[in-house]
Order: sequence, then C-alpha cells, then structure tokens
Amino acid sequence: MASAERNDRGLWRKALVAAPAIVIAGSLIGVLSNSGFGNDWYDPLDKPAFQPPGWAFGVVWTTLYTMMGIALAAVLNEPETPLRKTAVSLFAAQLTLNFAWSPIFFGFHMIDLALVVILLMLILALTTARLFRQIRPVAGWLLLPYLLWLCLATALNYETGRLNPGADAAPLGISGA
Repeated sequence: MASAERNDRGLWRKALVAAPAIVIAGSLIGVLSNSGFGNDWYDPLDKPAFQPPGWAFGVVWTTLYTMMGIALAAVLNEPETPLRKTAVSLFAAQLTLNFAWSPIFFGFHMIDLALVVILLMLILALTTARLFRQIRPVAGWLLLPYLLWLCLATALNYETGRLNPGADAAPLGISGA
C-alpha cells in the first residue's frame, strides 16, 4: 500500500512568521499590562508556595509561544478542510483569551475574571490540541507543554485569589477574593 508523501514545503516559512508573531504579541501584551514581578499591585500579594521563580515565566512563555507558532504552522501547511478551519479558529480564540489574561489579571486586578478566562482558555486549548493532533499529530503534541503550563497557571490564579482576600478589583466570589 502506497502512502501519500507529506509535503512540508513551506512549513518552516510559515513557522518563521507564526512563531515570532505570537512571541512578540504575547511579550508586548505582557509589557503593556505590566505583568509579573515589578507590578506594584502584584508584588506585595501573597504567592502560592508552588509558584515558580519570576525569571521562569519569560523563559517558559517564550518557549510555549514558539511551540504554539510551530504547531499552528504545521496545521496551516496541511490542505484546507473544514476540520482545519475549525482548529485554526479555536486556536485563534484561545490565543485571544491568552492575550487578554494578563491585562485582566495584572492590569485591571480582576483575579476572579482572570480565573474564568483561563478556564475557558484551557478548554479551548484542549479542544484545539485534540483537533491539531487529528490534522497533524506533531502539532497536537507541541501544545502539550502549553496545556500543562495552563493547568499550573490556573492553580496559581486561583490560589493568588484565595491567599489575598480583598485584592480583587471586581470579585465574583470564586476564589474568595
């Protein structure tokens, strides 16, 4: 039985556009929302015991955004189908939520709303990874570290709210803030 040869022509060209675009956009949003350590609102908050050191976030997010860009490029390099269109739309939706999270949490100090956003992001990212895996298995697997990090980020978001009652600018009664 003859197997169709995969045509990866153009894959790395797409990746060299997608990955830097996602890294730059994510970094810019992080800077504009004053995310992480150095934020006058965030620095004095009690942090969960399992929180990674501050330097790890830049390294991890740069790596994850790069992997996401390569995964997207791999899917975009496949023939256009309704499944691919759905997968790319879901990827865009979860990435939009990803980019919205830092301004909501660090900029507007809305811990509970950020928790809702990250939970929706996690659901969309899980669905995206599943669809990416159907289209191009390596693309789905490239999203696995992102999914694991989102689980950690969700726990950090929740615990930050729980440990800092009164810190949420618009509490929804979810994390106790």
